[in-house]
Amino acid sequence: MIKLGVIGTNWITDRFLDAAHQTGELQLSAVYSRTEEKAQQFADKYEVDAIFTHLSDFFESDAFDAVYIASPTALHASQAIQAMEHKKHVLVEKPMASNVREAEKMVAVAEKEGVVLMEAMKTTHLPNFDLVKDLIEEIKPVRRVIANFCQYSSRYDRYKEGEVLNAFKPELSNGSLMDIGIYTIYPTIKLFGQPKKIQASAMMLDTGVDGSGTVLLSYDELEANMIFSKITNSALPSEIQGENGSIVIDKWSDMSGIHLVDKEGHKEERSLEQLTNSMGYEAHHFAELIKTGRTESDVNTFDTSLQTMKVLDVARRQIGVVYPADEK
Repeated sequence: MIKLGVIGTNWITDRFLDAAHQTGELQLSAVYSRTEEKAQQFADKYEVDAIFTHLSDFFESDAFDAVYIASPTALHASQAIQAMEHKKHVLVEKPMASNVREAEKMVAVAEKEGVVLMEAMKTTHLPNFDLVKDLIEEIKPVRRVIANFCQYSSRYDRYKEGEVLNAFKPELSNGSLMDIGIYTIYPTIKLFGQPKKIQASAMMLDTGVDGSGTVLLSYDELEANMIFSKITNSALPSEIQGENGSIVIDKWSDMSGIHLVDKEGHKEERSLEQLTNSMGYEAHHFAELIKTGRTESDVNTFDTSLQTMKVLDVARRQIGVVYPADEK
């Protein structure tokens, strides 16, 4: 059993721990939070004794061997690097870092220390993602991708009332592109590689981050339109269009509701059954990397994470989102 520590005590950590425990390979054994009260409350839910409020004490502890980092994006690089320098394996929430410069430092430390570093992008681990890759062979050549992920944030209601929560703070490297848009961009890069051209536009908020936006990725023979938002919902599916048919995807982030449509318009459901908690696949993969002594995922590779960060950096420059982390 791999002993797991966590940084971050919000809902995503609960969801990951549910997935991790279901694997039977990862067991929570240590909790870090900036406040003792939050750390204790979270640890009590899981009957864990080891709680920490100082990162140095946390990483020096032998209470855990691997850490799941679900802190704000601005903290990912420093926390992951500190963890790896203490020989802890790291699964860090998406996006991996604030910018590609930070991500490159993280990869360099992982390679130096010989520990696992993986970005927690669940989508690329799903059975239906592998199915989509197979279906592309049936419809190719692919000419257009429309990846749509628009999810209204309850935090936006608070924003409109004058309260700015973490989701819309540039000092935490947040905003729609980084939080939601990456779900459209990362799998597209995994499927089709680095684009030749990037064009981005966004609806900006007064805090200096984007509330919604669009990124157009241009390749030699196809265009990919990434649509994302934290200030609107969308009922539209996503689609991969080929000359010999199309793949319609009801929910892009979970790769659920997969339909194959032939050139004549006949629609056939092709979805595979997936775990209810879709984070289970990445949790199992992370555990297997540790158990087998591999330091880089062959699914969420360093190259895919770095290529995605490069796209995010270019898109942010074009829409005018600058983080304090960019100026360090």
